[in-house]
Amino acid sequence: MSAEAEYDVIVVGGGNAALCAAITARNAGRKVLLLERAPQEERGGNSVFTDGKFRAVYNGLEDIKALVPDLTQAEIDSTDFGEYTENDFFDDMARVTQMRTDPDLCEILVRNSRDALFWLKEQGIRFMANYGRQAYNVNGRFKFWGGTTLVVAAGGPGLVDGLYRRAEKIGVEIRYEAAVKEIIHDPVKGVSGVRVLMNGEMVSIRSKAVVLACGGFEANAEWRAKYLGPGWDLAKVRGTRFNTGDGLAMALAIGAQPAGHWSGCHATAWERYASDFGNLTDTIQYQRHSYTFGIVVNKNGERFLDEGADFRNYTYAKYGHEVLKQPEQVAWQIFDGKVLHLLTDEYRTRLVTKVRADTIEGLVAQLDEVNQEQLLKTIREYNAAVDTSVPFDANRLDGRAARGLAVPRSNWANPIDTPPFEAYAVTCGITFTFGGVKINTKAQVMNTDGKPIPGLFAAGEMVGGIFYHNYPGASGLTSGTVFGRLAGASAVAV
Repeated sequence: MSAEAEYDVIVVGGGNAALCAAITARNAGRKVLLLERAPQEERGGNSVFTDGKFRAVYNGLEDIKALVPDLTQAEIDSTDFGEYTENDFFDDMARVTQMRTDPDLCEILVRNSRDALFWLKEQGIRFMANYGRQAYNVNGRFKFWGGTTLVVAAGGPGLVDGLYRRAEKIGVEIRYEAAVKEIIHDPVKGVSGVRVLMNGEMVSIRSKAVVLACGGFEANAEWRAKYLGPGWDLAKVRGTRFNTGDGLAMALAIGAQPAGHWSGCHATAWERYASDFGNLTDTIQYQRHSYTFGIVVNKNGERFLDEGADFRNYTYAKYGHEVLKQPEQVAWQIFDGKVLHLLTDEYRTRLVTKVRADTIEGLVAQLDEVNQEQLLKTIREYNAAVDTSVPFDANRLDGRAARGLAVPRSNWANPIDTPPFEAYAVTCGITFTFGGVKINTKAQVMNTDGKPIPGLFAAGEMVGGIFYHNYPGASGLTSGTVFGRLAGASAVAV
């Protein structure tokens, strides 16, 4: 590529948000270049490591049928799909972020979420109803809960590959192993391109607009310790090794305004001996999100969180932090035979740290690192506190509680008393960081004086101010699509 190359829009990044921005700009007839730092075999950013779930507004069965045309009549007859309204989404965002989500950005996210699904379908993305993860079979009937009814076929890889196919088909130019190092910027005129390292040389590429959609800083151990705090450098990274904060650093260097929860992140319970970074072969098997049906204990043999505080969609992204705070950043999830059929498939793979026994004493005896006497006491006290008069129902907040404990349990409490018993070792896996740059309602990046930086836009994890403390599960991909489309459309108007 020559130093004189020039484009209408340059998109920095290679995941869902970047691809949505690039496709939107190209669909408008503009000359678009997408620069992906990773090699082609590792393309896709964090998006490729997701389940492919989307949290989005939908108006009942008719929307589901329109988005999932191969839904069978048997599935329709045996399922309560419900609906997920704008008010539901707004309420979840406000509650989960402790009322801190930016109201303008939240409104854009929620009000455009439904249209985002139909737009993705138009780009060739295939959706399925997310049975087994967001709806359980109770007495022969499924009921969807938690607002994340649809998932992309083949998950994150299916989403990423589908969007790349679309981008290539319509003529988006794509360069892999292209590490953008600098934004070309004039304090008066604004952004006019990027400096990028590829093929062993630094090249200046000119453009009318630049969209930054290249992720947060979760893969940068130094930044994690600096911004998230002590111990975060020890966390496993669930996704790509390339999200090291480069885009944020470049934006801040030209005066972009930091925004959002820079000391906050999405982090979950993760296989204890997972690889340090995500990989496309094993990473999907490292999830440990069925804690709602068991108990979670630390090395002291004590419970330390309310496993049934809410549906896992609303707790899993913050419970990784709770595990990180435990001795040696480790915990054990313990289940009995009554609920083993409810565990997700990841618990049944070869990539698990697991013990199993026919007695609870036999199980505990295998947990050499745990205070076994205290753990047996914890289980006895927990079992005695469970209110078994309330029926168990995995498809709703059933109110089956365990009260009077140092850490009470709110829902889905079952005595740990039926063999076989299983325990799984987990640690903290960080997904993405919440801090980013401030954007306006056109996805323009704002400077520290509160004014747009001409020609610069941001989307995806680069955007600060949407998520704080926690996030409603599956809203990350939705945010990437919504703000990617917005950034692409706004970049076209430059």
